[in-house]
Amino acid sequence: METPLPKTLQKRQVAAIIILLLWWEAGSATIKYSVPEETDSGSFVANLAKDLGLGLGELAARGARVLSKGSTQHLQLQQKSGNLLLKEKMDREELCGDTDPCILHFQVLLKNPVQFFQGELQLRDINDHAPEFLESEILLKISENSRPGTVFPLKIAQDLDVGSNTVQNYTIGPNSHFHLFTRTHSDGRKYPELVLDKALDREERPELRLTLTALDGGSPPRTGTSQVVILVLDINDNAPEFTRPLYEVQVPENSPIGSLVITVTARDMDVGTNGELSYSFFHPSNQVIQSFEINEVMGEIRLKKFLDFEEIQSYRMEIEASDGGGLSGKCTVAIEVLDVNDNAPELTMSLLISDIPENSPETVVAIFGISDPDSGDNGKMMCSIQDHLPFLLKPTVDNFYTLVTEKTLDRESTEEYNITITVTDLGTPRLKTEHKITVLVSDVNDNAPTFAKTSYSLFIRENNSPALYIGGVSATDRDSGTNAQVTYSLLPPQDPHLPIASLVSINADNGHLFALRSLDYEALRAFEFRVGAVDAGSPALSSEALVRVVVVDENDNSPFVLYPLQNGSAPCTELVPRAAEAGYLVTKVVAVDGDSGQNAWLSYQLLKATEPGLFSVWAHNGEVRTARLINERDSAKHRLVVLVKDNGEPPMSASVTLHLLLVDGFSQPYLPLPEVAPDEAQANSLTVYLVIALASVSSLFLFSMLLFVAVRLCKKNRDASMVRCSVPESHFSGHLVDVSGTGTLSQSYQYEVCLTGGSGTSEFKFLKPILPNFLVKETGRDTEENPNFRNHFGLN
Repeated sequence: METPLPKTLQKRQVAAIIILLLWWEAGSATIKYSVPEETDSGSFVANLAKDLGLGLGELAARGARVLSKGSTQHLQLQQKSGNLLLKEKMDREELCGDTDPCILHFQVLLKNPVQFFQGELQLRDINDHAPEFLESEILLKISENSRPGTVFPLKIAQDLDVGSNTVQNYTIGPNSHFHLFTRTHSDGRKYPELVLDKALDREERPELRLTLTALDGGSPPRTGTSQVVILVLDINDNAPEFTRPLYEVQVPENSPIGSLVITVTARDMDVGTNGELSYSFFHPSNQVIQSFEINEVMGEIRLKKFLDFEEIQSYRMEIEASDGGGLSGKCTVAIEVLDVNDNAPELTMSLLISDIPENSPETVVAIFGISDPDSGDNGKMMCSIQDHLPFLLKPTVDNFYTLVTEKTLDRESTEEYNITITVTDLGTPRLKTEHKITVLVSDVNDNAPTFAKTSYSLFIRENNSPALYIGGVSATDRDSGTNAQVTYSLLPPQDPHLPIASLVSINADNGHLFALRSLDYEALRAFEFRVGAVDAGSPALSSEALVRVVVVDENDNSPFVLYPLQNGSAPCTELVPRAAEAGYLVTKVVAVDGDSGQNAWLSYQLLKATEPGLFSVWAHNGEVRTARLINERDSAKHRLVVLVKDNGEPPMSASVTLHLLLVDGFSQPYLPLPEVAPDEAQANSLTVYLVIALASVSSLFLFSMLLFVAVRLCKKNRDASMVRCSVPESHFSGHLVDVSGTGTLSQSYQYEVCLTGGSGTSEFKFLKPILPNFLVKETGRDTEENPNFRNHFGLN
C-alpha cells in the first residue's frame, strides 16, 4: 500500500508536473516485460528501478505510480524496493482471446519531477486448453465412384491456446481406404484432409467409422477426438454452386441478437436427394461460431450475440453448401462491423488535492486522463467543467488534463466547490461521463473583526448600582475557527484624565459592558471611550468602535432657593406700601435645581400666609404679588411660606419664608417689631400712632430720594440685568418654566429696597443674589459660557 505524500510535497510535485508535462516527449523508450499467464498474484515481474536507471528509494522519493488504461490495474509497484509485481492472476484467453501476442500496455508516472515511461507486459501462453471438436461426430457422404486420391476436408478442432500450444497435427485411426493429411490454412491454423486411397464399394461396406485425433504442440501435448462417420452414396455428378463467390455486408455493432446479417444461396442441377442442399460454416473460427449462426435450409446467417467493434472490427468466414449426394460448394462471406457510439468516455484520476488554502496562487487541484474505445468521431472527446467557477482545465499530453485554480480563492465568498468534470465524445448520439470532485477552501486570517455599528450610544440612569449591565458591543469575523474567535477590550481613552478603567468594564468574550460604580449626572453627564475587537488568528487582526455613555438624570436634587436667603443672620423683610394696587409685585422667589430637564422645571405655591387671600405667588416664576387692595384692617406684619417644587418623579421640594411689612410710605424706617401681647398693644397704641406718623413723613422723604436715585441709576445702567426702571413684566405661557439649572431668573427685575434695622438708620441696599457653592461647582461651565447668566446674577 502506498504511503500518502505530505501536502507540501504534493504541491511541489504538482507544480513540477505542470512544467515538465509541457516538454515531455510522448515517444520515449518503451520498457517491455513478459510473464506466463495464470501466474500467481504478487509474483515478481521485474525491478523497475533498475530498468529505469534509478537508484534505490528514488521511486518513492519521486512518487512513482503505475497507471493502466481502463479501470483495472494489473500491476503494482513496491516503491521502496522498486519491484514490479502482478496484482492479480491473469488469463490470457480471457484478456486477449485469439490475439497473439497478448500485450497489456501500462505507463510509469514519476511525479517529482514529472516523467512518463511507456510499458508493455506480454502474457505468454501456456498449454492449459486441450483441442476440442465442436461435434462429436463428423458425417461424410462419399460417392462410391470417388476416385482414389480424392480429398475430403474434415472439421477442425478448436484450441483456445495460441502459438505452438494450439493444434499442430491430426491423426486418423488405422483403415484400408483412407489416410489423413494435415494442411496449414492461410491464417496459420491446421486443418485435416481425408484422402481416399482405395475406391469405396457401397454394397461391400456402406458405412465406415474412423477416429479423428487432434494434437496440440504443448509439452506434454493435449489431444481431442471426434468420430468420422462415412456414408457411401450413389453417384452424384453435380456439385452445388453459389450465386456469388464473395458476399460482403456491413453490420452495426448495436444490432440485436437474432437479426439477419445476410442470406447466401447455392444451386444444384441434380434432383432428388442429390439436389437437396444444406448450408454450414466451413472451418469457422471461435469468434465466428460464438457470434453467428446459419440456417441449414435457408442459408440465413443471423447474429448469435452482440457484436463489439472495439473487440473485432471484421469477420471473414466460408460457407459450404452440401447436396444429398455428398458434393459441396463454397463461398466466402466478409462481414464488416460498423462502429456505433456505444462507449461513454472514461476518466481516470491520477492526482487530487481536495483542500486548498485561500489566497493561494495558481494551484493544481487534479491530474486525470480520459479515454474512449470507440473510433472516429465516436472516440474524439471534449473535456469541460461548469461555467463561472474559478478553475481551468489545461490539456497536457496523451489525453491527460490538469485542473488548476484560475485565481486566488476566497473562503468567505465560497468555502466549498463541487466541480463536475464532464467528458463528452463527438459521436451521434453524444455520450458523456461525469466525475464529481469536492474542493474545500481552508481559512486564512484575512478578515478583521467588524463591529455591527461604528459607534454605540448607551444610556444609564445616575445613582446606578455597581456592576450594572449597561449594554454591549458586537463584532463578527468572516473567517472561521480560531481566526473568527473575537476578544473585546477597552482601549486607552484619548482624554488621559478620564478614569475609564474605574467607570466601566467589558466582558472579553461577549462584549457586554458594565458600570463599575455609581454615576452622578451632576458630576459626569456623558463620556466616550473606544472598544477594540481582536481575533485569535496569526497574525491577529483588530478593529475598534466608539462607545458613548450618556448618564440619564434622576430627580435626586431638591430645589435650592437663591433668594431670599434663609441662612442669614437676620431675616430680610420686604416693604409693601399700603397704597399698592392689586397685582403689585412685592418680591420674587428665586430658586434653582441641580437636575436637568423636567426634573429642573420648578413651580411655586403659597403654602402658608398670615392673611390668606392678600398675597399670591405666580406658579411659573415665583413672583409674589398682592391679590387685592390693602385696607386699614390688614395687619402690618405678614409671614408667607412659599413651596418650591420640581417636576421630577417623585417630585422634590423646598420651602422659603417671606417676611412682609405693610408701610404707608418708603420714608418710614423699618424697625423690627417685637411680638407684643394684646394688652400691651392697647397700652402702647398712642406710641404706635406717633411712630406711624413719623414713619409716614420719613417714608415720603425717603420715597422721593429713592425715586430720584432710581431715575439716575436707570439712565446709567439701562442694560444692567439686576436694576430695571419699569416694574411690569411679560407673562409666560404655560404653567411651568424650564430654568435649566438657573432657577426662575429667566428675566431681570428691580426689587424694592430693604431697610436694615438695629441702628435706626435707613441704609439703602440693592438685591444682589448670592450663589451657593454647589451651583458654582455644578454649573460653573455653564456660567462661564453663558454671559447672560452672569449678568443676570450680577457676577460680572
